[in-house]
Amino acid sequence: MSTLLFPQAPLTLSQKPFLLSLRNPSFLPHTRKWKGPRRLILAKSNGNDSADTTDRIISAVCYFYPFFDGIQYGKYVINQFSPIQALIQPLFPAIKVFKSFPLNGFLVFLTLYFVVVRNSNFSRYVRFNTMQAIVLDVLLIFPDLLERSFNPKDGLGLDLLMSLDSTVFLYLLVCLIYGSTSCLFGQIPRLPIVAEAADRQVL
Repeated sequence: MSTLLFPQAPLTLSQKPFLLSLRNPSFLPHTRKWKGPRRLILAKSNGNDSADTTDRIISAVCYFYPFFDGIQYGKYVINQFSPIQALIQPLFPAIKVFKSFPLNGFLVFLTLYFVVVRNSNFSRYVRFNTMQAIVLDVLLIFPDLLERSFNPKDGLGLDLLMSLDSTVFLYLLVCLIYGSTSCLFGQIPRLPIVAEAADRQVL
């Protein structure tokens, strides 16, 4: 390779036509004219690089999926804090539609995973953010299992359950706001616990 890049033999007079051909590309038989910049299919996923508008919107919308699926964990927080209730209120119609059929969550999961994450036609930016939303939703299995296993009615157990549910809800709310806002600005949100798992699933 070094001999190709830096030839040791000096150039001779017989090599001048080659130099002329480099100065005037019309002498090159296979030269193709540049037709303008090509659009990259894959969005870059580092620091300051951003995706196009369509990728941003799709990625931002995906973060509503785990929030809608885990909205029941906010029953204590929403009732106690009116600012949070006012913040969530515009989403109530969409949440009602999402919760109207028991299998909606599972159908959305299958759609996002097989249609988006496993589809190379989507940019890595979209697939990564979608996978983060899916992993976040899968993590909701653990608080659901705890609540179904113990389900205390009063006392310390109920206080612990309320704290757990409120923590899960606030975490989902922060992930929704941070994830969606970052995507709309073309940045890449990396959610705690979730980002590494999403990286391993998105090739």
